[in-house]
Amino acid sequence: MKRDNTPRAQAQSAKGRGVVAALVYVFERVMPDPFVLSICLTAFVAVLALVIAPHGNVPTLLDAWYTGTFGILGFALQMILILATGYAIAEAPIVQRGLRALAAHAQTPTRAALLVFPVVAIAAWLNWGLGLIVGALLSREIARRVKVDFAWLVAGSYSAWSICNSGLSSSIALSQASHGNALNLVEKATGQVVPLAQTVFAPFVFVPTVLVVVVMTFIFIRMHPKAEDVVAFNQAAESEDNAPSDDPHARVSDTPSFATRLEQSMIGTLLLIVLGAGYLAMEWSEKGFDLDINTTILIFLLIGLALQRTPIAYANAIRRAARQTGSMLLQYPVYGGIMGIMKGTGLASMIAKAFVTIATPVTLPIWSYLSSLIITLLVPSAGGHWAVQGPFVLPAALSLHASVPRTAMGVAMAENVSNMLQPFWAVPIVAIAGIRIQRVMGYTAVTFAVSLVIYAVALWLVP
Repeated sequence: MKRDNTPRAQAQSAKGRGVVAALVYVFERVMPDPFVLSICLTAFVAVLALVIAPHGNVPTLLDAWYTGTFGILGFALQMILILATGYAIAEAPIVQRGLRALAAHAQTPTRAALLVFPVVAIAAWLNWGLGLIVGALLSREIARRVKVDFAWLVAGSYSAWSICNSGLSSSIALSQASHGNALNLVEKATGQVVPLAQTVFAPFVFVPTVLVVVVMTFIFIRMHPKAEDVVAFNQAAESEDNAPSDDPHARVSDTPSFATRLEQSMIGTLLLIVLGAGYLAMEWSEKGFDLDINTTILIFLLIGLALQRTPIAYANAIRRAARQTGSMLLQYPVYGGIMGIMKGTGLASMIAKAFVTIATPVTLPIWSYLSSLIITLLVPSAGGHWAVQGPFVLPAALSLHASVPRTAMGVAMAENVSNMLQPFWAVPIVAIAGIRIQRVMGYTAVTFAVSLVIYAVALWLVP
């Protein structure tokens, strides 16, 4: 019997399956492509700025938009390199074998969730780019073996990834721990840096990070669709996507040549590893162990080179990574423009100050967190977001003698939460997995609601 797939039938089916299925249906019907969404957000912010912002006039708006659009490019390249270097590690043969071995243990949807959440969360805690790639590739490996709803599985991976802004690659935590970093607003105001021991490794950050992973694992197990509603992984579409294509970098002849031998020699790889490891050893011996955005990129570059072994293998991995970062290249300037409008017209300061004016030393981190939830939906990059919100919440923390690390990480933790509704960071994982983003976001809306409460309670109660 042919299944009725009309919108009315889908709505009735969604209603019968519960809230989660209804959310999936709504996102599929309402949410546009992420790039189109970023354009819509630009229009919304521009109108809002012209209407209520203190400097909301057309010349200021246009200048702020242009400045933001091109001012974010340096930071955008850093973020894309984190993703690309993480991809190169995840694509290394030894890592791929490990993923396949892990996937073999997921024989049911429940086991799939119990596997995906901790593995992806650990990878994301170490490096957000690595977490995105591992989540997508592990989901595909599991879906090839087990009949699970693929959107549900990818959404679980993205939910596990959500804790990345509380991990070692958190741009807010790293920038405040990095001497001389342009976004180290704490150092600019106080002359001091905030070590990771006071942010990433502090109980008020680490405890809710673990809780989100554990709680969402069991919620996702309960959310898996019934057998008759499962939409499984389409291996035929995957084969079509991975079909060989003309590679402008490929050699025309298989005859060994000087160039071929040079490309396949480990000498170039070893040279870069020696240079990079030598620099890190020198820096850490003189200044002590420290991580910032650039050293994080360097470490993952060196690990990827070591795992891929030859320069040409690493170059090919980065070329494949570029297919997944294309959408980010397109969206970063647009969101940079939004950030510029919010900052230049004073719209961001209005939002932040509205919360700060009613804050106390105890409640400021909570108000910082709540205002961040709103700003993140418009400026999804944690670093760019900190550049907008940090200049207002940090002086408030200093004047009120509130906890600076807690106030700063309130912004980062809200990034974790809002990313479950803002599709910017979901774009790479759904591109690699090969699935429409709208079905995924229907499930992650639940993660948004649950993690919203967990992080808020931790900021309030955990020391």
